[in-house]
Amino acid sequence: MKYTVGIDLGSTTTKAVVLDDESKILGRGITNSRSNYKVACDVALGEALNSARFGLIDAELERAGVDAARRTLWLEDFDRHFREQQYRLSLRRLGETLGRHAREEADARIVVPLIDDVISAMTAETRELFSAGANRKSDFFRDLAGSRYLPIAEGFSEQRGARFDRVAGLFDKAILEVENATSDDEMFSKLARAALVEASGATRELREAVERAADIELEQACCVGTGYGRATLPFPKEWIRSEILCHGLGAHAMFPDTRTVLDIGGQDTKAIQVDDEGIVTSFQMNDRCAAGCGRYLGYIADEMNLGLHELGPMACKSKRNVKINSTCTVFAGAELRERLSLGEKREDILAGLHRAIILRAMSLLARSGGVKSEFTFTGGVARNPAAVEALRKLIFENYGEMKLNISTESIFTGALGAALFAHREARKMQAQKVPA
Repeated sequence: MKYTVGIDLGSTTTKAVVLDDESKILGRGITNSRSNYKVACDVALGEALNSARFGLIDAELERAGVDAARRTLWLEDFDRHFREQQYRLSLRRLGETLGRHAREEADARIVVPLIDDVISAMTAETRELFSAGANRKSDFFRDLAGSRYLPIAEGFSEQRGARFDRVAGLFDKAILEVENATSDDEMFSKLARAALVEASGATRELREAVERAADIELEQACCVGTGYGRATLPFPKEWIRSEILCHGLGAHAMFPDTRTVLDIGGQDTKAIQVDDEGIVTSFQMNDRCAAGCGRYLGYIADEMNLGLHELGPMACKSKRNVKINSTCTVFAGAELRERLSLGEKREDILAGLHRAIILRAMSLLARSGGVKSEFTFTGGVARNPAAVEALRKLIFENYGEMKLNISTESIFTGALGAALFAHREARKMQAQKVPA
């Protein structure tokens, strides 16, 4: 089976969307962006291809006569066990890499067994971490492993007289190597079979569907890249498209009646106007400052010792409007601490911060030509409920009743647009090969 792929190399995350020959979405993948751009693209693509395999498994189950409700139940359970096997594999790699670095330490006699015990303790928690209904702060291995390694290692370090800063430094070294590991179809088959063993409710139909889907050969026909880091993508220049074009086309593909698109990503904000075919007619972008973007929210999360995903829900609890004077990332920490010292509640401060971010976006929308129905919100910040609510209110106040499109997959909009451009390129290449 041939596929096309779009890759969106953002400042925070790298996304990939895989399409089939009919331009239907086969799979999506996401990973942390990193200094090695090729690896970031490869890992995101690997995740998207794994996702595509799940789509193929679903199709096999449907052909076998399994109804939609049972397919959903089986695949959700199988996916949880598959993610657990991925985590266990990465954890083994982390242990091996940590051990190699630990043996080079002057106090290796203490540190090596300490590391072994830390990894053993983390491994023992894995089943619970991926149990049904478990609340994980992140699905990225670096975040999951780091959130457990550091507190466990600190406890062991105190008990055994080891320097915790040295033990923490080993993790920083090792995680760079581990998160750069990529997978292939053979690895998918191994992890899938291991997941089936653990999935006690796996049926004969599911096992057969997994085997058939794993045997399908996936061949890449074309790949187009975009995103904040597109200039550094390891692709030929002719296979790179601007973020503006990709978000416009991707939003149109998701919501065909889209006329205005707002994308708030990690490092920039874009207000885009498109026509009835998803072609960009005008746009505005913020300057190089990260104020009003996802990166700013990341700074705030760090200052508050919260996960980025926790900011929006906390802001939604606000009962009082707090006016924020600046959304400058340079002064983010200072203003936050000042507000807290004045007795302001965290949820009220966060609500004010979200409103200030959206106010900056509203000025871009006005300069791009205003807001026309339908209006589509894309990018990582579109997953933030407080940002969405602030946007709804400000759009209504300034433009009246308007249909606002929000998707749980909005973070993949740019990658989807790139994949659609890739699909078009593949069709062109195929047409050139066919004799008249």
